[in-house]
Amino acid sequence: MKTIFKTSCLLLTIILLSTSCKKFTELNNDPLKANGDQVQTEYFINNSIIGAQQDPGLSERVFILYWTVGGHTLQDEDGDTFSQGAYSDDWTSEYYRQVSQWLNNANSAIQIGTDQITKGTSKPYTKNLIQVARIWRAYLMSEFSDSFGPMPVDGFQGKNPDFKDVKTVYYFILDELKDASSKLDLTVANSSDLNKEDPAYGYDYAKWRKYANSMRMRLAMRLSEIDAAKAKTEFEAAVATNDFITDATQTFSVQETANSYNPLSSVFRKESSWMGLPISATYNNLSVGLGGIKSADQLGQDFQSAIKPANWMGQRFTDQFATKTNDPEAGYWFNGLPYTIDPRAYKIFSIPGDITNVNYPNIGSTFIAAQRDLKNAAGTIVKTLNSKYTWNAKVDGNWGAKAGMNQAITTNGFKPLLNLVYRGGTNKRVFFGPWETYFLLAEAGVRGWTTPVDAQTAYETGIAKSFEYFGTTASLGAYLASTDYNRAGTSVNWNHTIEPPIARTMNYEDGITGVAGTVSINYPKNGLYKSGSVKNDQLTKIITQKFIAQTPWLPLETWNDHRRLGLPFYENPAVEDIMPELPALNSSTYMTSSVKFFPQRMKYSSNLSNANANGYGQAVAALGGPDAVLTPLWWAKH
Repeated sequence: MKTIFKTSCLLLTIILLSTSCKKFTELNNDPLKANGDQVQTEYFINNSIIGAQQDPGLSERVFILYWTVGGHTLQDEDGDTFSQGAYSDDWTSEYYRQVSQWLNNANSAIQIGTDQITKGTSKPYTKNLIQVARIWRAYLMSEFSDSFGPMPVDGFQGKNPDFKDVKTVYYFILDELKDASSKLDLTVANSSDLNKEDPAYGYDYAKWRKYANSMRMRLAMRLSEIDAAKAKTEFEAAVATNDFITDATQTFSVQETANSYNPLSSVFRKESSWMGLPISATYNNLSVGLGGIKSADQLGQDFQSAIKPANWMGQRFTDQFATKTNDPEAGYWFNGLPYTIDPRAYKIFSIPGDITNVNYPNIGSTFIAAQRDLKNAAGTIVKTLNSKYTWNAKVDGNWGAKAGMNQAITTNGFKPLLNLVYRGGTNKRVFFGPWETYFLLAEAGVRGWTTPVDAQTAYETGIAKSFEYFGTTASLGAYLASTDYNRAGTSVNWNHTIEPPIARTMNYEDGITGVAGTVSINYPKNGLYKSGSVKNDQLTKIITQKFIAQTPWLPLETWNDHRRLGLPFYENPAVEDIMPELPALNSSTYMTSSVKFFPQRMKYSSNLSNANANGYGQAVAALGGPDAVLTPLWWAKH
């Protein structure tokens, strides 16, 4: 099914490109050539927002196989592409084509609205619609730039645009958000049918202003490591408005639809029979042990006998599980449920074997697989594993010969999968939630910037807003007080900044013989942050909580944070065999940390160089390095 779906999408792309060579370069089109019945400012805004929800063909390519892999919120479904530093020109071509359409629609709204004002044919709310279109365009530009890097800021004028460096792009976006939000007139009354043309806020201009200011905070913080003075100035200016997203009712989100194949279909697609969307090793390491909330208190009676002690490591299989990675769980199969775990984990991911749960993604036969074999090098079965009520994550990378010896870890039903509530098209796709505002305020407070609340209050409020979203508020008090470390060595309590010990003593058993033993497991060293010397300071806490809160809807933002800060801890891809696109990662370096081990950006589509060779040359020059997956963006951690 995986191959068939990708092939059909590739055919669609070829058809679209062959029917109109201009499709790919729509960011150059002149919007004023639209015919009379299309010249409605709100029509273009609506098309832009809805298109950006990503139809199933595009969401598979970009949201799932690029952003979630870069952001480590889910396991790499493809397995041998982005997590290994490779790329697909097909995937990037389709995204570039569609994001160009969304940007063109946003700019069309701006130009058409401006033209109507000049001609005296505008409506009372036209000026506000122009500002909304500018705010939305600013988001789209950030999405494009955070994915690729340099981009045009002067496109959409009927000619091939010039590509600008990322710094110029960000300065432009920040100026746009500031100016557009200040020009929104909250006293303007809309027509009775206008609100339905805005799938996010129903043209509630007060909410659009809050979104613009929260976006300013997000994008200003993006510059914190490379342009600290600008970051501080822009952030504090946005905060000084005292008008940003702080409540669930102000969340920027768009309702998805069920049982359809269009841009409003779930970005996670219930209908996909091959995409299990398993938990990532990163999310697993961050959530297990974090917060001190016992599984016994979160789960029903049927699960109690499966819960393991706090010091249980699992069953060790060094021949069938990847060990050449700095993942602290490398080589082990966790044959039960964790003693404690962040309560949001059970809300997002299913427990293997819990197939009668209404939220279990019972889509394909491998999703409900109960037993799979482990083999030795000769192909002989040495162990049969049962997945029911277990909790494991597969490290991305190249498992070499071990992949063929381990039917369990390569089977979707043997890992926690993204719950149906996020796949069925009944939810709202979140672009900006109140928790993010508070985590940004918390980080600003740690940096000593001027904020309306202290860092601890902002941090704890961000967690509270996330707990509210996931329905876990009953556990909030105990969670905030917890000093337990997760597998990465980070705790929740704000004032608990004691570093974890170098190692923890754990019980395990040999998976083949059953012989019990103890083992010393080191907390992983994150060399991308403070040379690996710090695991439990307040910034690490903030970004850990932000990562968990942004899962599953905002993988681009979790990727952005890691590229910017090296936080939270990302385990290295397993390197049981070489990965040609990650030459720096090998059997001698897998316990160290490097930006050369993780994808830094999406490579430009070959269609850009074919359609606009001059623009492509400008883009690569502005990038400051080769057009490659491992070339860091300007604002990213170097």
